[in-house]
Amino acid sequence: MRLVTYNIQYGLGKDGRYDLARIAGEVGAADVVALQEVERFWQRSGMTDQPAELARHLPDHHWVYGANLDMHADTTDAAGRPVHRRRQFGTMLLSRLPILSSRNHLLPKYGTLTQHSIQQGALEAVIAPAFGPLRLYSVHLSHLAVDTRLPQIAALLAIHSRAPAEGGAWCGGHPDPAAGWTEGEMPPMPRSAVLMGDFNFPPGSPEYAALLGPATERYGRLLTIDGLVDSWTAAGHPEDQGCSCAGGGRIDYHFLTADLRHRIGDVRIDETAQGSDHQPVWLDLDMD
Repeated sequence: MRLVTYNIQYGLGKDGRYDLARIAGEVGAADVVALQEVERFWQRSGMTDQPAELARHLPDHHWVYGANLDMHADTTDAAGRPVHRRRQFGTMLLSRLPILSSRNHLLPKYGTLTQHSIQQGALEAVIAPAFGPLRLYSVHLSHLAVDTRLPQIAALLAIHSRAPAEGGAWCGGHPDPAAGWTEGEMPPMPRSAVLMGDFNFPPGSPEYAALLGPATERYGRLLTIDGLVDSWTAAGHPEDQGCSCAGGGRIDYHFLTADLRHRIGDVRIDETAQGSDHQPVWLDLDMD
């Protein structure tokens, strides 16, 4: 199973053109696609409904969208009646396998006075590949500072750790089965998970340590049995190498629960992609 994460910078490429078809072409070979900075009805990108447009270019994928910024953008028709439209900015997940359930989790926001601070989040989806149910997250963290990201990481880890105990989108039974609340199979909420996205911090940072574990001079990174692993290093790449964003080093990741580490195959950064100021990061997972 091939996964890719890509901050698409709302479709704005290195050549200054907005081109969602190009974005789709750069990720279309993936079975799972995690996108960040996907927007709806912004003037800068031509008032396009980008989730719908990307889905049109990737017709073999199921998809969900998580709006983190959500603001008024209504207009009026000739009779003066409101035409419903929301100016949104968020994350997206696409999967060749059906998306059994989805939730959008908002992360802590830092209320700046003069710097630009936006609401960010983690979009969750559950799919069921051959090796068993899997949780997926498309994540976008603050670009501002360590102190704005650490509370988001704490919230993200809490969301991740409590998800299995919360159960699926619905769980248990119902006193009146005929009421229709238990339509279909109870959706799973597995422990196995992949957290993908633009985390806006480099390896070796306090945020990286908070998510994975501390680094020691003698023993290296102290990963934990029930924690997360960085697919890049698990695939044999040095922690401090790789660049996924111009001038930003390696800030885009696939973090996996430790039980999936033996499934990690090739991990690579597509340095040829031109659709954004970031580069797509690819991960192959063994299905056997």
